[in-house]
Amino acid sequence: MVDGIGVLSRSRLSKLVGGMIDPDLQIQPNGVDLTLMTVERIVDAGAVDFDNSNRKISSSVKLSFDESGWIELKQGVYKIIFNEWVDIPLDCMAIAFPRSSLLRCGVTIETAVWDSGYSGRSEALLLVMNPAGFRVKRGARLLQMVFLKLTERLDWDSGYRGVYQFENK
Repeated sequence: MVDGIGVLSRSRLSKLVGGMIDPDLQIQPNGVDLTLMTVERIVDAGAVDFDNSNRKISSSVKLSFDESGWIELKQGVYKIIFNEWVDIPLDCMAIAFPRSSLLRCGVTIETAVWDSGYSGRSEALLLVMNPAGFRVKRGARLLQMVFLKLTERLDWDSGYRGVYQFENK
């Protein structure tokens, strides 16, 4: 840890992530693997502006897994929702990265920063770039979330207070 900044390790991670399928498998030395709950196809345009007064989140349609729990995805962009939820304390933030197996399949995940004080279930963007598509099973470990300790703890009013707080938890 340099000047109070550091990556949280195993001992603290289980307290920050709920809804894990198998904590022994999902908690890694420096992060937590998040697993796939749902896949949705984005169906219309969205919009963002500076102050969110004209923000429009794109609509999406939930896709179905087959009877064995698999889903076949064509090349394209999908919204995914994870089984797990997070409670990020005011002395931390989180970032996430796709697991390397996805990259080796021509698939990646885009995420945003998880701010201090955020609590809820998260979504990400699944990008299937492989022209042959991608097959994924419900509950697959897709993303590793890494928690960073901040140099100082934020006060309650400085933490995340956006519209996605506690959503879908």
